Amino acid sequence: MLRLGGGGLLLGLAVAAAAVIAAWLMGWWGPRAGFRLFIPEELSRYRGGPGDPGLYLALLGRVYDVSSGRRHYEPGSHYSGFAGRDASRAFVTGDYSEAGLVDDISDLSAAEMLTLQNWLSFYEKNYVCVGRVIGRFYGEDGLPTPALTRVEAVITGGLESNKLELQEKQTFPPCNAEWSSARGSRLWCSQKSGGVSRDWIGVPRKLYKPGSKACKRDGTYPALSTHPCCRPHPACPEDTPACILGRDQRWPLHSPCHIVPKCAVVTGL
Repeated sequence: MLRLGGGGLLLGLAVAAAAVIAAWLMGWWGPRAGFRLFIPEELSRYRGGPGDPGLYLALLGRVYDVSSGRRHYEPGSHYSGFAGRDASRAFVTGDYSEAGLVDDISDLSAAEMLTLQNWLSFYEKNYVCVGRVIGRFYGEDGLPTPALTRVEAVITGGLESNKLELQEKQTFPPCNAEWSSARGSRLWCSQKSGGVSRDWIGVPRKLYKPGSKACKRDGTYPALSTHPCCRPHPACPEDTPACILGRDQRWPLHSPCHIVPKCAVVTGL
C-alpha cells in the first residue's frame, strides 16, 4: 500500500497527489469509448482455467486483464477467488470466502474506501483495463450508477481529509512517547518526532482537539499561548523538551476529544 512520510515537501506532494487522484477518478469512472461491457455471468468464465477465454478480475466495476500476474490469480493460487468476478469488498476485509468475495461495499468506512482507491491505482498501473461489469457500479449504458457516485464522493472527501490532517501534522507534530512500570509515562520532543523533520525541537503541550497533547516550539507567541486547545501540564516544565508524568499522573481530559501525544509549532514574535 501507499505510505506517506513527514516534511513540508511531502505536504506539497500530498496536495498535488490529491488533485491528480481526483482527476484520475473522473477519468476512471466517466464514459469511455470502446470499453467492453460484461454481465457477471460472462465475466465468471474468465478464471484462467483450461479452456477459459482469459484471466480477468473486476474492482469497483472495472475489469482488468491480470494474465500477466497469472501466478497470483490462476486456479489454485492464493488470490484465485478474485478471478472472474468483482470482489471489491474482499480487497479491504481479507475475507476470501464465497460470502466475502462480493462487490457490496456499502458499509465500508472512508478509510476503507481509500484502501480500495489505492488498490485501484495499483491495477491501473500494472494491468490493462478491458471493460466494465454491469451491475452495482455500472449500468447497461456503461455509465456510473448512484452507488459508484457515492463511492467517488467518499474517496474524494477522504483524500481531502488526509490532506488537512497532514497539514495539521506539520503544525502539531506528535511527540515521542514511552511508558515503563517504574516511572510511568515519558514524553519528549525532537527534531524528527512524529516523523516530521524540522529545525526546532519543541516542548510537550496538550492539544485539546481531535488528536491531542502538543509540543510547542520554544518561545512566546500570544496567538498560541491563548489558544483554547493548547494548554501546559503542571508536571511538565515550561521550557524543556521532555517530561515524566509518573505512574499516577495522566493528561487531564478537559474536553471530550481523545488525547494523544502531539507537538505544536510556534514562531516567535
